[in-house]
Amino acid sequence: MYSFLFAKFNALLNKHVPATGLGLFRLFYGLITLQEIFFLLYFNHLIFDPIPYLDVEFPMIPVFLCLWAIVATCVTFGYRYQIAVLCNYLLWILFVNFTPMQRDFDGGFDTFMIGAGFFLLFLPADKAFSLDNLRYKLSTPFTHYSKYKKPTVTVLAYLLPVAICLGFLYFDSAVHKMFAEHWRNGLGTWLPATQPYYVSALDMSILLNQKWFENTFSYLILVFQFTFIFFFWHRYARIGYLFIGVLLHLGITLSFNIYPFGLGMLCFYFLMIPFSWWRAIGNFCEAKEPTLTVFFDKQCPLCNRTVLILNHFDILKCIDFKNAQEFAVNYPTVAVIGTETLLKDLYAVDKQGNVYAGVQSYAQIFQQMGYLKWVGIILSLPIIRQFAEKKYRAIADTRVRCDDTCFVTKSLENNTWYTRLFEQLAVQKPKSFTRKFIKILIFLLLLQLNSTIHFGLIYRFKLHNPLLSPLAQASNSVVLWSTTFFGIVPHALYLHDHFDGYDHILAITYTDENGQEKWLPFVNEQGRMLAPNWGRVHSMWANIAVTPTIDNQRLQKFIMKITAFYGQNLGLDLNKTTFHIQMKKIQAPSYWVDDLLHENLAGIWEAIGTVRWNNKAVKIELPEDINTL
Repeated sequence: MYSFLFAKFNALLNKHVPATGLGLFRLFYGLITLQEIFFLLYFNHLIFDPIPYLDVEFPMIPVFLCLWAIVATCVTFGYRYQIAVLCNYLLWILFVNFTPMQRDFDGGFDTFMIGAGFFLLFLPADKAFSLDNLRYKLSTPFTHYSKYKKPTVTVLAYLLPVAICLGFLYFDSAVHKMFAEHWRNGLGTWLPATQPYYVSALDMSILLNQKWFENTFSYLILVFQFTFIFFFWHRYARIGYLFIGVLLHLGITLSFNIYPFGLGMLCFYFLMIPFSWWRAIGNFCEAKEPTLTVFFDKQCPLCNRTVLILNHFDILKCIDFKNAQEFAVNYPTVAVIGTETLLKDLYAVDKQGNVYAGVQSYAQIFQQMGYLKWVGIILSLPIIRQFAEKKYRAIADTRVRCDDTCFVTKSLENNTWYTRLFEQLAVQKPKSFTRKFIKILIFLLLLQLNSTIHFGLIYRFKLHNPLLSPLAQASNSVVLWSTTFFGIVPHALYLHDHFDGYDHILAITYTDENGQEKWLPFVNEQGRMLAPNWGRVHSMWANIAVTPTIDNQRLQKFIMKITAFYGQNLGLDLNKTTFHIQMKKIQAPSYWVDDLLHENLAGIWEAIGTVRWNNKAVKIELPEDINTL
């Protein structure tokens, strides 16, 4: 077995493929992180304040979130990649473990993002669609862009994150699903989608009311998750898993209000797109021939850097940059201008033979790029064009030209961990590196098995034995470390222990100073949680505050937070506002009920308690045991 693994991984290590998918994976991972940071900024007081706005324990939280946003932006655009992904990884760990984010506002995907962030530390995700790529080119400005080869990476950079972050997760999740009656009945996708708290504004009842479809899709997911880790390695099977996985997580993103989890999983599927598809997409999107030819002074450092920057963002390859000293003679429309005049400006000629100079050239370049056409149009507007021409002239007339000594430059080195490990150490000592690499993978596999066996089997079967207590404690300690640093956790989401007895939901209304009762913009009359109260805020209310067995003390804590937060946001005088706790009966059966979603949405609310504020003190009146109502 070890010999097989050694031969297989050694072969994959030496197989190189385009870096396109990795670049897009990094870009979308960064965007998902950014949206979550903006979410945390918006709900800053609700999540981090003991009493929103009234008792601010962490006043510097917004500052650190803004710093994190800068880091996430650098990750998104691939700028200073290694330090950016390291800081991002540490910030995820710090915020999750040292703030209420994990205890009270578990987003359901925090550990997943930590695991993905850990792999990004070692992935060459800066080789495509990154500013670091541009930085390396600008360090040798007199090297024409056509001399740079398209970056390639080892195929393991694609397969291993998918195997561990998706394959391990799916298998663990499938093990837990087998203990849930509604999953065994083929209603695994149906039951959560019929609960008002969990559905988005998109009405999916046309599919939810088709029992055959729900049964088929639920059983398909079980087969998909059980087999993924074993068969996705095969390139033909990977296409099927790609299609089903994208369909599954796109459905989660659109139909549930836990969209960050769906998006976080979806971004991994960029790594599963066949490499031939990337080549085909590139050939289809890229221009067959340039639509604009631009002439620049090859002995001008500023001109060379400008060309490298413009070419870097010319994704569709619509612009061809040529040095005026050598190629202008081949274009009669620009040759007549004269070499001396030609070198004073940036000249461009389109396919119709029209010649542009200076700011007009830049406007044409942006317009021909396609996705930056709006920049070119704005640059052509009268007032903006006059201002740009004035600035352009001031720069162009004072630029410095170089002699031959300028061509001797030192290239900026790529010192990412991937370069050091895979492109240097693996080349120097391939056998030794492969052996160590396999040991690390086995270690990660053991961490996942510890979590799966401990929570998926021993916990489910209640195999507790006093003699095994030290072993159980050691297992828990391992789970703590693997969760914190690698994001390896049990994936027992929305199972029978979550929905069994989930027969009532709560909402909050308030009576304003005019005596009118209104719904707090949190849970509406149907029982749906309104945007933007999704993601981790949804988790706080639907998974922690309101459960099959409600804990009054915990519920009152979150009622206090919600009323204080929205009371301030709505401009209410808390001391003159009475909040009402509303309850509605719903159903969460493990058997089929036709049109259950609409039945749950149409239930009748009953007022069961009140909330009143007096300065910073809150008085919440609720029945002693809500679960018996």
